[in-house]
Amino acid sequence: MKKLPFARWIALVLAGLAGCSPGDRAQADDKPFPGEKVVKTEEEWRQILTEEQFHVLREKGTERAFTGEYHANHESGVYACSACGLELFDSEQKFDSGTGWPSFWSPKVDANVGSEPDTSWGVRTEVPCNRCGGHLGHVFDDGPK
Repeated sequence: MKKLPFARWIALVLAGLAGCSPGDRAQADDKPFPGEKVVKTEEEWRQILTEEQFHVLREKGTERAFTGEYHANHESGVYACSACGLELFDSEQKFDSGTGWPSFWSPKVDANVGSEPDTSWGVRTEVPCNRCGGHLGHVFDDGPK
């Protein structure tokens, strides 16, 4: 299977993972990441990421809906973290949520994708890369079961 580059500024829908709600999913993510963490300074991240990638990954931004190159991508492959290369999602778990961002109902490897509470805009669950901490999007409970 071809490894696809991954636009880290996607919004994710991971609902329906093994029949769990996002609250249950957050508890499942308490397992430690099995590999070595990637830690860089803000300046080091700025040197390896584009301005937009930095804004989304490190500042928790987002791209405009329906504008990203991976929204309508239907190629088979694995989506990996733009910052650290960690495999995050398989194209077989991708679905059209109607939101304008790529959405997935399950991570490729549970330990690679985390979840944590986000109260910056209502109450929701943020999804970070467990190796480098990059912001991947948010979990919602309206995806496929």
